[in-house]
Amino acid sequence: MLRWPLPALLAWGGAWALFTTLLQLGLPGIAALLLATGAGAACSLLGATWWRRGLIAAGFPLSLALSGTVALPAWAWLLPLALLLLVYPLNAWRDAPLFPTPTRALQGLAAAIPLAEGALVLDAGCGLGHGLQALRRAYPQARLHGLEWSWPLRAVCALRCPWARVRQGDIWRADWAPYALVYLFQRPESMARALAKARAQMAPGAWLVSLEFEVEGVLPTGRLQAPDGRAVWLYRM
Repeated sequence: MLRWPLPALLAWGGAWALFTTLLQLGLPGIAALLLATGAGAACSLLGATWWRRGLIAAGFPLSLALSGTVALPAWAWLLPLALLLLVYPLNAWRDAPLFPTPTRALQGLAAAIPLAEGALVLDAGCGLGHGLQALRRAYPQARLHGLEWSWPLRAVCALRCPWARVRQGDIWRADWAPYALVYLFQRPESMARALAKARAQMAPGAWLVSLEFEVEGVLPTGRLQAPDGRAVWLYRM
């Protein structure tokens, strides 16, 4: 992982270079603005935290607006905002936007929670598919589903994980009843809500698995440790 603020500087510099190049090629200013903002939003994955990702994604359009380099109508500045909201929707602030699951974070999960062949497994808030890929390593015979609120992230996840069924939707409104295991990489504040939902909807014997964050005040059924030292918390219904 690059040391901060190098990821931001690289992303902002790359977005500016792309924007300038597109203008030189004769592309309209609005189109160049959108494409460069999209490139910056993609580079925001280099940020290690939610706030750093937000700074990386918003840095280019903000700096362009302040620089006065290009004259655009006032409404044009709403377009990069709309693009950023597609990738980082408002409800993501209360969930966990783009916290990628490390590659080997779930190794040992299948030994702790054996699942029948063809069992349904959900990655709730699948982002770009890192969690689904980790789940596939653990359960190659399971039927993997992913649910993601952001349409662009859902599209990229579906391309990266063609063997999974990836849908756009709200994890809190979705029905978790069909799943033998639901995997989350959320935030501490949302874990009590997740466990309450799992207990209300999932069948006895089903599992809720959380990377890093436990449900405060609730004794877990089990606990694993990922190779990077993070805890994997296991809750059986």
